[in-house]
Amino acid sequence: MALLRYGTYPVVLLACVFGNMLLIRMGVGVFLATYVPVTLGTLLVMVLEGVMPYRLEWRPSRAEVIQDSTYLALVHVMLPKVLAFTSAILLFEWFSGQGWRMAFWWPKDWPVLAQTVLMVLIVDGMRYWLHRISHEWEPLWRFHAVHHAPQRLYTLNVGRFHPLDKSLQFVFDALPFIALGVQEDVLSAYFVWYAVNGFFQHSNVDVRLGWLNSVVSGPELHRWHHSMCKEESNHNYGNHLIVWDVVFGTRYFPPGRAVGTLGLVNRSYPEGFVAQMTAPFTPGLDKHGV
Repeated sequence: MALLRYGTYPVVLLACVFGNMLLIRMGVGVFLATYVPVTLGTLLVMVLEGVMPYRLEWRPSRAEVIQDSTYLALVHVMLPKVLAFTSAILLFEWFSGQGWRMAFWWPKDWPVLAQTVLMVLIVDGMRYWLHRISHEWEPLWRFHAVHHAPQRLYTLNVGRFHPLDKSLQFVFDALPFIALGVQEDVLSAYFVWYAVNGFFQHSNVDVRLGWLNSVVSGPELHRWHHSMCKEESNHNYGNHLIVWDVVFGTRYFPPGRAVGTLGLVNRSYPEGFVAQMTAPFTPGLDKHGV
């Protein structure tokens, strides 16, 4: 069991990334090469939640699964696709009109894996500050609070974001790389890492990362980020990696302790997709009712 706990996370994540690259080389197409590893990786994480759960009480209700599936489909999958398609067209027209060529800024001659690692480092650096400001600046926090509303973590609530919060993330996550003309196979490998790591981050799987907790932002660290206690949750902002938290002093992983209560101070924060779309427009709702 110890081998399973320590080996599951890196083996599954790397298998999905290298599986993506193998499928690309086999010529199956970017769509299948992207979504086959992500789907298989996600299903495996969900199976592991049943086999080796971190906490039994974190198992979701049927209502939570329906709600989080709605978020996952509409906000986590469909919205970025619409934003990517629209921005790609607009950016192409704008840059063409200005006579600018941005593609030469990106090292396209590097190996795909090296480009993917570079993209992860850059995205995480930008997302670190967006995430940190979203916790520290009240106007942004009200929208980001939707993501922190769940009182337990499991695979599917990785996608619970308000659309405005998700759109702002897109500006830092993908938009610069669309503008730079990063090739599809690099974007595909990045997306596989991004998706499978995200599902793992929020999973209710009892894994151990050991020394990897000083490099990647995995489930052991991310659980503290969802603590109800602000002094604990205002840490571990890294989306993929934890290195920027190490650099800026916000990594938090107290030895010999397990995270306590999760969620917001207001234990009666609105539930349901529609109610949470309007909740951020009520100042202070995350802290108390109205």
